[in-house]
Amino acid sequence: MPPRSALRFWTVTIAALATMVVTASLGRWQLDRAAQKLALQAQMDARQALAPWRNGDLLGAGAGILDGVYRPASLSGTWVPSASVFLDNRQMNGRTGFFLVTPLRLSGSDRVMLVQRGWVPRDFNDRTRVPSIATPPGEVRVEGRLAPPPGKLYELGEAGEGPIRQNIDLAAFARETGLPLLAVSVQQSGDASDGLLREWPRVAVDVSKHHGYAFQWFALCALVGILYVWFQIISPRRKRRAHGSDAR
Repeated sequence: MPPRSALRFWTVTIAALATMVVTASLGRWQLDRAAQKLALQAQMDARQALAPWRNGDLLGAGAGILDGVYRPASLSGTWVPSASVFLDNRQMNGRTGFFLVTPLRLSGSDRVMLVQRGWVPRDFNDRTRVPSIATPPGEVRVEGRLAPPPGKLYELGEAGEGPIRQNIDLAAFARETGLPLLAVSVQQSGDASDGLLREWPRVAVDVSKHHGYAFQWFALCALVGILYVWFQIISPRRKRRAHGSDAR
């Protein structure tokens, strides 16, 4: 093999091997991400099957309070309606409106947690108008599912203030209201007698995109290997055989 041909052969070989190693590694990484999410799904399903946490369980959890996320909750306390917030641009059943979030002061404690009470449509003719939702006085019992603080949507600038907001920043909201907020919230369940819709979607993880990306990376790895074998091994041999036949 002439020196120039040998240099080209080894350059292409090294480039092909490097590309195959990288694409195969990326495919395995996507499969690992899918496995991690499936393990998380199994953990969430297991938590949802556990007995509900009550006030004592929640308050006694300390630093492990996040371990209770996604499990049922049955809590008693009093509402703090003056600190209610309507989170804008929230969807339920394909409709856009508000999530009503009201702090609940837990009975037997000064600790407070945010309750995602449900969804309500907004007035698109008067975007500054908030719905009138009854908030019972005195001690109430709230049934639901422990959840992280309300999810954040993209917004320009800093988080706003007032009854209508795009997001709630837990630390900033605690400073604003002076309430000792816990690091978790509750998605309230129950009927919609108070005008709030509570058809929360099932908590689930999506691994299909990771499997799709893994397939693409592995397919690219296989394609590089096939092209390498064809252009570097099979095709040159066929040409040499054809030239040998012509010489005879």
